[in-house]
Amino acid sequence: MPNPLVRKLEHGARLSRDEQALLEALISRPQAVEAHCDLIAEGEAPEHVHLVLEGFACRYKILPDGSRQIMAWLLPGDLCDLHVSLLGEMDHGIATLTPSSICFLPRNRLEALAEDRPSLMRALWWATLVDEAILREWLVTMGRRPAHERIAHMFCEVRRRLDAVGLAPGAVMDFPLSQTDLADSAGLSPVHVNRMVQQLRDEGLIAWRGRVLQVLKVIELEAFAGFDPNYLHLSAA
Repeated sequence: MPNPLVRKLEHGARLSRDEQALLEALISRPQAVEAHCDLIAEGEAPEHVHLVLEGFACRYKILPDGSRQIMAWLLPGDLCDLHVSLLGEMDHGIATLTPSSICFLPRNRLEALAEDRPSLMRALWWATLVDEAILREWLVTMGRRPAHERIAHMFCEVRRRLDAVGLAPGAVMDFPLSQTDLADSAGLSPVHVNRMVQQLRDEGLIAWRGRVLQVLKVIELEAFAGFDPNYLHLSAA
């Protein structure tokens, strides 16, 4: 089965077998990274492009009072910092949320590969634009959606994104996040998150045991969350 990066990018452009093989060759020797480890800290200059192959990572900011705001989840197939080098240094941190498998891709090799192949260049720009679209949707969620819709919307999104790379068969997926991680993502307290998750269970919409999340009623959960997947642009190719 193609690695998650290839599967993801094929939603943005039709890649030839040669282009797929070149991407596969570029992704070698992934490194195991423990949970809650910085891949790159705020203020650092990125030297590599970080690719998540397994596990969950995030973009985050630490406020002056020490609290954390998670601004995006980075899932298998996601390139964490593709164009950040244009800015010189990071204005946020990127860290693992769970034990993860991360590839450190040589930036110059990836850029050279894309410059010679327009389809691959299109796919990489598509991935960047989708990241921006997800950020906009999270802003709407944080600003306007009530707490129960925030949590439900995040579950809907993660199912769609994992399914797009073949990692949510039957709406069952590995979901090893803690309720504290959910709280820092949704701008809620862990106690409030616990109540919202229990509400979704009581409604018969999800089952979440240990690190396995199952969406029991996909259509009903998306309706409950007011979820429209158009911002994920999964049919762009």
